[in-house]
This record gives sequence, structure tokens and C-alpha cells, in this order.
Amino acid sequence: MGISRSSRHKRAHTGAQRAHYRKKRKFELGRQPANTRLGPKRIHTVRTRGGNVKYRALRLESGNFAWASEQVTKKTRIIAVVYNASNNELVRTNTLVKSAIIQIDAHPFRQWYEAHYAQPITKKGAKAAAAAATESTEETKPLSANAQKRLDERKKFLSEKVEDRQAEALIFSVSKCIMPTYTSFFLN
Repeated sequence: MGISRSSRHKRAHTGAQRAHYRKKRKFELGRQPANTRLGPKRIHTVRTRGGNVKYRALRLESGNFAWASEQVTKKTRIIAVVYNASNNELVRTNTLVKSAIIQIDAHPFRQWYEAHYAQPITKKGAKAAAAAATESTEETKPLSANAQKRLDERKKFLSEKVEDRQAEALIFSVSKCIMPTYTSFFLN
């Protein structure tokens, strides 16, 4: 028959069945879901009403992710779909849909964090001590008073949770897209 977005088949708010008075119309059509999977980027174009074009992402391997609390956005690699509240099958097949919890590569955010706050993110324990020792031996370029003041202001709000999470080089993100495209994901 074809997918239709018509609501003529629905019952009225009183519970009455609506009468069928016409066939399906072209402007009521619906299309197959994209079911975007992880893999090398594959995007198809779909001609729509008025000769306009939609871009249907069939496979994606990266996306733009926003770190809302830090107001920073970076393009990074998607590693896996970890959880989906609606269907476990979507987790098994690595299907990207809205509200899916996905695992992304943290390196772009780690690089920004280290540049922005002028301190490295390291794992706790011996590696942290070793990193601190190597940092103290390196010659650092002296900062101006204004730049040092800015860094001190930024460091007031550092979170220990961020350092623990970023040290693992993996971050979990919630997909906020309705249809996966290039700029459709946001980091918690």
C-alpha cells in the first residue's frame, strides 16, 4: 500500500470511526526510516515536494558533539551505541536514533580542555605523579598578567568528575537528533 502520514484512519476523539471518502494522496506520503548505522559515511539524497532535497544518512562514522556545560563543540568519531531505551535491537545493530546513548572518542575534547585550562588530564595514581613530574621539568613560556588572571578564573570551576571521565578517552553522549545528519548530536 505505501506509508501514509494521513490521520484519516484514526478514530475521532469521540471514538467514532471516520468515513473513508478519498484515496491516499501524494502530499500525505511517508518514507522508509533511515536506520542510520555506524560505518563509512554514506548519504543518499531524496527528492521531496517542490523539487527540494533531503539528505538521508544511511551510515555515519563521526558527528558534531557539543559539551553544553563548557559551551564547546567538536567533531569526533562515534565508537558504538551503548544503550537505547526503546529497543535493544538498535544497540546490537549500532543504529543511531534520537535519545540513543552513544560512546564517542574524547580526544578532541581532551585537547581543547588541556589548551583551555592549561593543565593536562591524566589518570589517577602513578601516571598522574609521573605526568606532574614531567610537566614541572618542562620550560613553560611565562604568561602575561592578563592571561594568567584568565586561567585562574577558569580553574575555579574545574570538576574532578570531568578529569575522571576524560582520562578514559571515552565519553558517553545522548543523541538529540530526529534524523541523523552531520550536526545532530550533543554531549552531556
